[in-house]
Parts: sequence; C-alpha cells; structure tokens
Amino acid sequence: MEKATTPAATGPDATVLTTAVPAVGGSPGADGVWEELVTAALLGTDRRAPASLSGVAGADLPGALLDAAALHTVRRRAGLRPGPAAAPPERAPDDPRGPLPEAARRRLDQLLAGRTAPSPAGRRGAAPDLAELLPQWLTLANERGYRAPAAALPALLDAARARTDLRPQALRLAGPRGLWLARLNPEWRFALRGAGAGGSLPAPDDPEGVRALWDEGLFAERVALLAAVRTHDPAAGLALLASTWSAERAEDRLMFLDSLRTALSGADEPFLETALGDRSRNVRATAAELLSALPASALAARMAGRAVSCVGLDRTAPAPTITVEAPHECDTAMQRDGLTATPPAGRGERSWWLGQLVEAAPLSCWPPRFGGRGPAEIVALPVADDWQGELHAAWCRAAVRQRDAAWSRALLGSPAIPPATGPGTSSLAERAQLLATLSPAERALWVASFIAAHGLSEAFQLLGVCEVPWAEPLGGAVIDALDIARDAGSYPWSFSGVMGLAERCLAPEAARQLEALTARPDEAEDTSPGAGGYWSEAFQRLVSTLRLRAAMRAELTEPPAPPGPRAPSVPTAP
Repeated sequence: MEKATTPAATGPDATVLTTAVPAVGGSPGADGVWEELVTAALLGTDRRAPASLSGVAGADLPGALLDAAALHTVRRRAGLRPGPAAAPPERAPDDPRGPLPEAARRRLDQLLAGRTAPSPAGRRGAAPDLAELLPQWLTLANERGYRAPAAALPALLDAARARTDLRPQALRLAGPRGLWLARLNPEWRFALRGAGAGGSLPAPDDPEGVRALWDEGLFAERVALLAAVRTHDPAAGLALLASTWSAERAEDRLMFLDSLRTALSGADEPFLETALGDRSRNVRATAAELLSALPASALAARMAGRAVSCVGLDRTAPAPTITVEAPHECDTAMQRDGLTATPPAGRGERSWWLGQLVEAAPLSCWPPRFGGRGPAEIVALPVADDWQGELHAAWCRAAVRQRDAAWSRALLGSPAIPPATGPGTSSLAERAQLLATLSPAERALWVASFIAAHGLSEAFQLLGVCEVPWAEPLGGAVIDALDIARDAGSYPWSFSGVMGLAERCLAPEAARQLEALTARPDEAEDTSPGAGGYWSEAFQRLVSTLRLRAAMRAELTEPPAPPGPRAPSVPTAP
C-alpha cells in the first residue's frame, strides 16, 4: 500500500482527519481510537495498521479505515459533553394583590394583541382602536388594585417597551413579578431604571437603606430615591440632597434640584439661595425659577422691586394707562437671580430683560402698584407704546408658574371673545397653560363656552387640558359642534384630532346621545361627495369605542378576590 491512501488525502474528510480537534464526545477511549486512525491514514496502512481494525484483512484495510474515520467524524461532530447546569433563577416574589376577574383578563389579552395588529390603510373603519384604549384599561385596573396575570407579563412588558407613555401604569400592574421577569431579558431592562437594587427602593423612613442607596446607587436610582423621600418627608429629602450637593456633577445637580418642585415651600429657600451662586448657569436658572414660585422669598422681593420700577400707572393721561420703561442693563445681581443677559435671535435686549423680570415677580406686587385694582381691572388697562403684548405674555407665564387662578381667569377673559382680541393673550398654547391653573369644573365650563362660540377648529389644545372623562357641559358642546360640522358637509378628517380625543375622553354615557348621528345623512348638492358616509362611519366608531369603554369599566368594577394560593412561578424569559 502507498504511504497515504488517495481517498484519505483528497476526500472531503481529509481536513477532519489531519486536524487535531479535541474530542468532544464518545467513550473514554474515543480520543485514542481517533488518533490511531489519523496516524494510520498519514503513514499508510501498510506501515501502521490501526489496532482497532486488527480483524480486517490487508486488502480491505484502507476501505475499513475510511469507514471507521467517517463513523468517528460524525460522532465527533455530533457529540456534546454536558456542561455544568446553570443556576436556576431565584423564585419570583409574591404579589399580594387580587387577580383580575376572568372577563377583565380576557379583555387585557385582547387589548395587548390589538396593540400589534396592523392598522388598515386609508379609512379607519368603525372598529375601536384597541391600542388607544389600553392606557385607560391599565389606569382602571390599577385604581382597583388588581395584579397582572403571570401569562400576560411578557406581552405587558413588550407593550411598555414600545410606548413610554404606558410604562408607569404597565409596570405598576406588573408589580414585583414584572420586575423579577424584566431582569431575565435585556430588552426589558428599562423596567429597572429608576428602581433600587432588585427593582425596589428602600422605604423612605428607612434611614440606613436610604443612605446606602444614595451613596452607592446609580444616578437613575438616586433620582427616584430622592423623589420618593421628598414626597414622604420634604425636609428629609432636602437634607439628603444637601449632604452631597457640592460633590455632584453639574448635570446631576440640575436633575436633583428639579425634584424640589415636589412640596416646594419656604423651608427650601436657604438652600435655593445658595444654589443661585452655582457655577452652572442651568442650575442657577432652575434655582431662580423655584424661588420665584415662592412669593414670600427674598428673590421674589428683589424681582418685585425691579419689576415695579419698570412698570407703573400714568394718571395724567385722559384714562389711566400702564407705562413701561424696560431695563437699560442686565447687571451681575440680576444675572445671579436667574436673568439671562443674551436674548434669543430676533428679540431685543430690553424687552427680553423686562419679560424675565415681570415673569419672576410675585403677582401680589401689582395691585398696590395700580391703586388697589384687582387682576381683571389691571389686565383691562391700556398699555402705552405697544408694550401690551410683552407685558401680558410675562403675566401669563407668572400666573402659570405661581398657579394663580385669579390672574389666569383675568388673562383668559371671556371665552366668547375672539382669541385675537382677548384681554391677555391670543396664543392657544398660553391659554391652555392658564386653564390648567383653574379647577376642573371651571376649566370644562370655559372650554365648553369657547367651543359654543368658536367651534372646534381652535379648541384641540384646550380640550387636552380638561379632566377626563369630560364633564358636562363640555361633552355636550363637543357633540353639538361635531353635529354642526357634519351638517356643514365637510369631511371628518379635518376633525380627526378632536374625534380621537372624543373616543378617549367623552363619558361612556354619551353613546346614547351619539346614536342618532350614526345614520348616513342625506347629502345636499353643496356638500363634499361621500362626506356623509365618512361621518356615519366616524360616529359608529365613536359609539362602539364608548360602549367598549363602558364594558371595560364594568368588567373591572368587581372587587379584587382575596389572595389565594400563590400562583405558579413565571417561567424564565427567553
């Protein structure tokens, strides 16, 4: 026989035979047999016959060697020695809350499945949008103290990962078992952000646990901890922040300082006054904003002195008139108190400085300045030299910052007045911010009157700040305005934003009032072709959505069942 057989040297298994690959399977003697076969193939069977093939005749030996090599090659490729078993995950924690009623559990599965259903192209049809109903369902379930079913946790975490607006309510429903599961899948690690070690924060009244996490925790954990302690005990939260303030990074100081908005009071003033000297401009500006929200603070008094020196009342004019003399400079003291010296592009320096001063001054300084007049009388006064827009806009920002309902009411004016000629501001965004300072009932009444006077085309931003579900007469005003728009013959697409809000915000009981609008109206000659059919479809969708919301609420009104035996542990996430 030749030194090496041709098939062994050139066949597809030649590389396998001539490469020293560690054995990964087979019996304890498998490595020795393989090495013996490789050596025989390299040297030739006439010079080195494998001992494992001793019973084979000389002429048949090359073929037998190749057969044996093929067998051992397959075994080496397919064999796998079992490795050490991985440690099993820790047991899922208990969730003492009651389980969902069966109907509500099925509804959750439907909403989670509908979240990922492909949306039809073009027309939406008459079916409710399940993805938009999921936030309301989660809110209701959490208000009633239910826990999420174990089988729904993966889909619930996927939904929260896809939509940040769902995360607070979804994670609350998922509870401790959801956090346990999130640690097993990197795609769900977002659920652990802002939570302490193991997905939970120490109790605010646990000083040792709070101190340990504050000193050693990640930034997100420390932010969440400070917010929790601040909510429980504002003084303790302030003391915790002050203990490491000088050692924090500027960007971290800014985030921590923002947490003082919770339960802000005069007790925070000394710390905030110190922060006015911070080396970070953003920190100084935030400290000044917080101090200006405290009408009795020293900074508010300083700003009031500067503001009233710039704005006064001219009693020599035929009618009392507000006069304005904007600042001529922004000195170091003003900059320390939070004023930004350089205006944005397109803004004059003096008007920029004036707006910041008036915005930061306490609103209580103006009635004495204007002869005891109240907010509505002050806002109604004429302003000389075209300063009215700048002055009123600054008062709007001050009313929002200081949550002053009287000034907000005066700056909003009557809802029947056209926005462009209102007493305070013509900006709908500013009006929405002012409305947010009023009580929910007053807010709803004002917006209802605005819609009755001006229709829906300019009411979208205002509707967004009203309490849900819309109280009467707001709900009725929206329905009446939609009916008027339908009769006008325009397409409903112009009101798609309002229709979407109505699906989420109208009281479910409004479905009865809307039922008559689902019929297809007769189309006049001057109406848009096919508009009636589109309106009928839109109202059908609105009615079916309201009825579905009513069903959701009914399914969740059953009180939670008393906790029973512990549910089976959630399986390890893939």
